[in-house]
Amino acid sequence: MDAKTYTLEFEKPLRDLGAQLEQLRQRSIGTKLDLADEIAAIERKIAVTQREIYSTLTPWQRVQIARHPRRPYALDYIAVLFTHFQELHGDRQYSDDRALIGGTARFDDQPVMLIAQQKGRDTRENLQRNFGMPQPEGYRKALRLMRLAEKFSLPVITFIDTPGAYPGVESEARHVSEAIATNLREMAMLRTPTVAIVIGEGGSGGALGIGVADRVLILENSYYSVISPEGCAAILWKDRAAAAQAATALKLDAGTLNTLGIVDEVIAEPYGGAHNDPAAAAANLKKAIQKHLSTLTPLATDALLDARYERYRHLGPYEEAKA
Repeated sequence: MDAKTYTLEFEKPLRDLGAQLEQLRQRSIGTKLDLADEIAAIERKIAVTQREIYSTLTPWQRVQIARHPRRPYALDYIAVLFTHFQELHGDRQYSDDRALIGGTARFDDQPVMLIAQQKGRDTRENLQRNFGMPQPEGYRKALRLMRLAEKFSLPVITFIDTPGAYPGVESEARHVSEAIATNLREMAMLRTPTVAIVIGEGGSGGALGIGVADRVLILENSYYSVISPEGCAAILWKDRAAAAQAATALKLDAGTLNTLGIVDEVIAEPYGGAHNDPAAAAANLKKAIQKHLSTLTPLATDALLDARYERYRHLGPYEEAKA
């Protein structure tokens, strides 16, 4: 797959129109004919088609955008939004997990602790990063860095982008479920401000392991779910081909999650996804981080913990049965 020319199925009409536009431009140059009217007509048609496609995206189509191979990853945002990033390695128990990175940095000259899930751009890097699927040592490294942040009163910013924690035998042997569960407990009690941002895939406990925060933000074309659409389809419909139906049933898209109160803000993306204009996506992300850090940082620790408790205590509707 060539990431530079990769086109999603629902974007093929735009690709075809783009090819027609390029042909007209080349023809105009080669023959010296004035094709300005024809070129303008195609450009108008592209604009209309873009509005039709991107204003009516289904949850499954947003999942596909979240997985786009050119979508910005955590390190891309870190390079643009932060300075003096110093990566810290190892969980001090087993090894260093390159699917989960972290370290100190400065955001608007404010020291912060960054923790992020990182995918690879090619096969070699994906193997090094384990396709963005952390193992137990990754979550234990994350917890070590959170405790370090707490010690020095550094706000913690996490970037979530994983299909899920690694489900292999070696991961289970080193107790991945226990590592994630410990993070859930400790993040709930962490005595420093925390902001979690879903920038791509937010899959299952693998995402939640760095996602219990004072503010949970999500990019417009990201998803956050207890299971992947394919996994849900395989269980409920006995057919992974029902992934689109499962995506709708899971209510995993950003807008629905915001309506349900699962996330605190949906961060707008450029037309067609963050990969079409990474600089604009980063600018929107920066504004959101600035807004929420400025709200959280002045809070006294007890007030911060009380607000965090209330956030998760009231998450999701419930009913009490009559006696």
